[in-house]
Amino acid sequence: MDITLTDTSTNVVTLTEMAADKLGGILDQKGLRESHALRVFVKGGGCGGMQYGMTFDDDVQESDQVFEQFGLRVVIDPTSFLYVGGSSIDYIDNLMGGGFHIENPNAVSSCGCGSSFRTNGAPAGAAAGAGCGSGCGS
Repeated sequence: MDITLTDTSTNVVTLTEMAADKLGGILDQKGLRESHALRVFVKGGGCGGMQYGMTFDDDVQESDQVFEQFGLRVVIDPTSFLYVGGSSIDYIDNLMGGGFHIENPNAVSSCGCGSSFRTNGAPAGAAAGAGCGSGCGS
């Protein structure tokens, strides 16, 4: 299947070099670098109302936004792109351990655990009865 890269002059989701190095290492370790892309998505839930998700995917759809950075493909479905377009994904390593962090300019609030967020017009997760399970608040 021919994959067309999205015009990078639009609101792309960017990877920092540190995130790309970490993701590339994982892809290499699993032997997936040539066949898989990083899929970034959002789904309902969490204490902020929406949750970030990332997975390696070998099933890129025609409707997906596709970007290439540091030799890695990043794919995002159209609905998720509405919520994360313009975001940056970083990898942070600190005393509490390492993990990916998404800096999302569309988020008006984020959960303390960093995996949940809310945008303008979206109800807060607490009002919807959601929770991230880590005891964090929005």
